[in-house]
Amino acid sequence: MNQTYVFITDSDSDLLYSIADEKNIPVVQMPYMLEGKEYLDDNGRAGIEKGFFAKMRAGASPSTSLLPTEVYLEFFEPYIKEKDILFVAFSSQMSATINNVMEARGILLEKYPDRKFTVVDTLSISGPQTLLILGAHKLYEQGAAMEEVEKWILDNRMRAHAWLTVDDLKYLRRGGRISSTSAIFGTMLDIKPIITLGKGGKMDPAEKVQGRKKALRTIVERTAEYIENPEEQEVLLLHGDAEEEALKLKDMLLQRIPEIKSVRLQIIGPVIGAHCGPGTLAIVFMGKERKI
Repeated sequence: MNQTYVFITDSDSDLLYSIADEKNIPVVQMPYMLEGKEYLDDNGRAGIEKGFFAKMRAGASPSTSLLPTEVYLEFFEPYIKEKDILFVAFSSQMSATINNVMEARGILLEKYPDRKFTVVDTLSISGPQTLLILGAHKLYEQGAAMEEVEKWILDNRMRAHAWLTVDDLKYLRRGGRISSTSAIFGTMLDIKPIITLGKGGKMDPAEKVQGRKKALRTIVERTAEYIENPEEQEVLLLHGDAEEEALKLKDMLLQRIPEIKSVRLQIIGPVIGAHCGPGTLAIVFMGKERKI
């Protein structure tokens, strides 16, 4: 493969470092703060995820922040000197950092006017973004033009699904997803929200159920409702340091949809984990277009 452009993404995709290394995909590492110190999400390379969630359980309150334009400039310039760029970005609706990406793009295109620099908004994050990356990168490996790969992502981004539930409502409260009152009464009544990646590119509440078991059954049922061609798919099962429950969820999923080709378990990275918290469980797949 000798492409005229480089395929780049960001770590908010939760794309495993091993896959990025194998496919030679450069990844912009996104920042998070923990206990007063800034770190960069390396998608599992340093293996800090279990410790990260342990600190959250002990009371730590991590946060995330925007990556400055200067960092994007420093990252992108060595590539655009040599080739055009296709940057597969996490949803513009979840952060204003896309504005800094576009500012860096403008500066670099002024400096290198003969180059192309395409930014594709996946309207996805974490596992759904990973699925779009892997699907698009197959075309890239086959020698497809940048415009063809971009079109594939735009045509398929509404088919990338995540259905999830969280274990503790306080993390949604901190992120402004629910009010303090809702969090208090929800906790008292053991209410578990079912959350999905919506048409607008945000994580949206889909419904509420009572109890963890009902929540897991519900995300399995929503997967069965929306998934297409399961026999051709590797479904992702993401967890916030809850591997034992994730294995149980895997069994539930395969009992409900036995034709699924394979299921891969993966711990959620710290940037995404900062917002959903330990105990989060998510099923990620390609399917019918999002309705919510």
